[in-house]
Order: sequence, then structure tokens, then C-alpha cells
Amino acid sequence: MTEQLALLPGYLTAHLQLSLSALLVGIAISVPVGVLVSRIPRFEQPVLAIASVIQTIPSLALLAIMVPLLAALGLPSIGFLPAFFGLVLYSLLPVLTNTVTGLATVDPAAREAARGVGMTDLQQLRRVELPLAMPVIVGGIRTATVWTVGAATLSTPVGATSLGNYIFTGLQTRNLSAVLMGCVACAVLALVLDGLVRLAGLGIVQRRRRMLALALAVLASLFAYAGYSWGRQLLESGSAEFVVGAKTFTEQYILSELLVDQVEALSGTSAKVSQSLGSTVAFDALRTDQIDAYVEYSGTVWSSLMRRREPPPARPLVLQAVKEYLRTEYGIAVVASLGFENAYALAVRRDLAERLGLGKISDLRKVAPGLNIGGDYEFFGRPEWRALVDTYGLHFASRRTMDPSLMYQAASRGDVDVISAFSTDGRIEALDLLVLADDRGAIPPYDALILASPGAQRRFPAALVAMARLDGQITPEAMRRMNRAVDSDGQSPARVAADFLRSLRRSDSPSQAPAEPAPGIAR
Repeated sequence: MTEQLALLPGYLTAHLQLSLSALLVGIAISVPVGVLVSRIPRFEQPVLAIASVIQTIPSLALLAIMVPLLAALGLPSIGFLPAFFGLVLYSLLPVLTNTVTGLATVDPAAREAARGVGMTDLQQLRRVELPLAMPVIVGGIRTATVWTVGAATLSTPVGATSLGNYIFTGLQTRNLSAVLMGCVACAVLALVLDGLVRLAGLGIVQRRRRMLALALAVLASLFAYAGYSWGRQLLESGSAEFVVGAKTFTEQYILSELLVDQVEALSGTSAKVSQSLGSTVAFDALRTDQIDAYVEYSGTVWSSLMRRREPPPARPLVLQAVKEYLRTEYGIAVVASLGFENAYALAVRRDLAERLGLGKISDLRKVAPGLNIGGDYEFFGRPEWRALVDTYGLHFASRRTMDPSLMYQAASRGDVDVISAFSTDGRIEALDLLVLADDRGAIPPYDALILASPGAQRRFPAALVAMARLDGQITPEAMRRMNRAVDSDGQSPARVAADFLRSLRRSDSPSQAPAEPAPGIAR
């Protein structure tokens, strides 16, 4: 818990920056638009319909949509910007709807009286209609506040730091204290902001100036702090810092911490991790120089990027083809092949395998119609799943998509019969699962590769040389031990990575001697 508390100031500050800025812009858009459509009734239904459609899009999907849209416009497509735009859109409906509703419920007699004393339309709006509609408008702002603070936790997969970092990493690494910390901190922040908005609304409606002044003073302080910390971060971002990306599973958290430690220790370059990126987000961030490096798998490049559908050739040939493709198409360098393969695999409980006589994937064909299969978020949409279906003729009774951190437990408990496991996952051995052999070679090899962006090759040659010294240094057994230390033993990815590097350096490996840059790395 001490480690989680140390992360709280940074995560909370980032969450506050994101939530407050999105809310401010959302309110600045919604209230004027609400006033406008209340004056022009024919616009009311179309505008509210558009806002309603936006609201029906799941918040995580809305944030993800921002990534390709911003990339197409040539804007930063990961980090603060996509999360900000997504949250602004998500905050519009409650404020817009309540503004229109509040103005529509103003007593016509009040409007008539205002016109009777000679008020202009603007004076009538400012002095009569908005004050009378304020309780309803404030209700919409309160709803938007709670929604935005909650939805901001989902900005982590698009590269924006938030309290969601606690939740995503905690779920993947089975760290319940991290999940609890993220949930509690988010709930407290939402309650505080909601209370301040409510207090300000009461101050306006009841004409209690001290109450209004207090609420506005606290809100102004929070905005000032968010603005100051944001400005300071922008100034500091001008300094060279090496950014390592990590996808949303345990192995990636460990390897990203390992790369950061290696870069800082051997090159003297300041480095940090950008956590829990979606798979396509991570690659897009790399090719556009928004991150400098991350660990990718040769099979992912082969299937998802190169879109190769034929049976994969030998492992060295796939690796060579992947290197050439990344270099020629995107200018991305393969800095090192870490030495292990983490392939997609199908796994079952050992007792079920013994009962049904399962040892290889082809054995599943006859029994699959009576079994249930579980997969991670991506699996059933990936080429590997189609290759398995086409190669082996597999047809299961049902398919269930679930969080990878829960998938292994589901198989162990018998909630599903087969899962799409990862071959280096420590939970396979810990839960006594059996990996079925891919006897027809449907799934391509998945060598773990360190990729470096085009910009990193120019700006951080020493960092890339430091990472190149990890070439071939991690065995499959070592990676499984590291994964198990996090998933089953409750150690943090940073600690596991640091322990591995210490043991590697103590062994006085020749790879720690001065090395030339890996092929394709700019000197």
C-alpha cells in the first residue's frame, strides 16, 4: 500500500487536470448551445439527438475513437488530447438537456413581467430566465461532473495518466490494493467536486453570497492548481525523456519497467513508462514518435500489421520478414530480440485434458461442440483465431470474452473449458493448466522484440545501445518466473524487473560489455 500511496499525487493531479478541463469546456459549450436551441425550437430535437447518440457510445469506445481521428488530423493521438476530447463530448448531454429543460420550465408570467418593465432579450435571459433555471442547470452540471470524473479512469488505454492507472494495472496484476486505491480516490474526487458544484448552486439560488464565495474559491483553487501543474509539466516536457510504452498485461508492465531501468542505468538517459496502452494505440504511438520504444511480438506484426494469412514459415524467417517490414514501411528498428517467445496458445484444465484425451489442438475438433472457450478482449477478432478455426475446423458451444486477468481463474474454476492463454504466463503452471500443442502450425511465432521509433533512433542512440544489450538475455523460463512473481506472489512489476536486472548484471554476462548498436539503429 505504501507503494500505491507514493503514486497517488501524480495520478490524482493528472486526473484532476483531465476532469476539470473537460468539464469547463463541456459546460462552456453546452450552456450557450442550450440557450440557443431554446430560442430556436426547430434546432432542439436535432441537437439533443446528436448529444444523445454521443452519450450512447460506451465511454471507452468514445475515447478510443479519438485516437485515429486525431491521427488523421496530424494531432497527438495518444495521451491527454484524445482523452480530453472524448470526455468533453461525454459531458455535453446532461448540461445541454438540463439547460433546455430549465429554460423551458420558466414561468411565462415571469417572462411577461420582464418584457413589461422594458428588459431586452439579453437582460431577460440574464436576470430572469437563467436565475430561475439555475437549479435545473446545476443538476445537469453535477451529473456531468460525476460522469466525467468516472469516465476519466478509462483514459489510461489511450495513454493519458489518471486514477485509471491504478485500476488497469491492478486488475492485470491481481493487485487488489491498487484497484481499491483507484476506486476510492476516484469516488472521493467525484464527491468533492459534486459537493462544491451543489454548494455553488445553492449559493446562487438562495442568494447566499458567503456560500457561493466559498464554493467558487475552492473550485478556483483546484482549477489554479491543475493549471499550474499542467504548465509546469509542459515546461519540463521540453527536456529529453525516453518514453517506453506498455500494453495492458503483466508481462508488458514488467518488460517496460525493465527497459526503463536498463536505459537509465547504462545510458544515463531519463526514462519513464506510458502504461496500459491498447495494442494498436501502442504501435501508432511508436510510429508517430509519441513513445520511443516498447516490446512487441513478431506474430502480432506478422498477422495484424502485415496481414499474412498463409501458414507461417520457420521462426527465423518470420523474424527476418518482420524486421524488414518495420524498417521499410515505418522506419522502425528492431533493437533486440529478448530471447523468448510468448505465443497465443489454447489451454485447458489438466483433469479435463486427461478425461477427454487432449494433448494437441487437433484433438479438440471432435469435442469442441460441447465445450466453452474464453478469450481476452482481442482474441476472437484477431487473425490467429481465424487461423485456428480454418486450420483445425474448431466450433465451440459458446465463446466468452473476458479480462485477461480473470481468464485463467475462469478456466481453473471450470467456468470455461478452453482459454486463449499466453505461453509465458506464470498462471499456467500455478493453476495446473495444460497448453495444447499447435500441431499444424496455425499460430505464427511470437518472439518478444524491442522496437524503437524513428525519432528515438536519432535522439537516443545511447538508450538504444543499452536496450540492445538485452538481446537474447531472457529465457522463456525466466519470463514465466517473472510473470508468476507478479500474478501469483503479489510483487510489483518494478521490483521484479529490478531483481532480474541485478541478477543479470551479477552474472557478469558478456552482453553487459560495451556493444555496438544493433542493426538498423542510427549511430
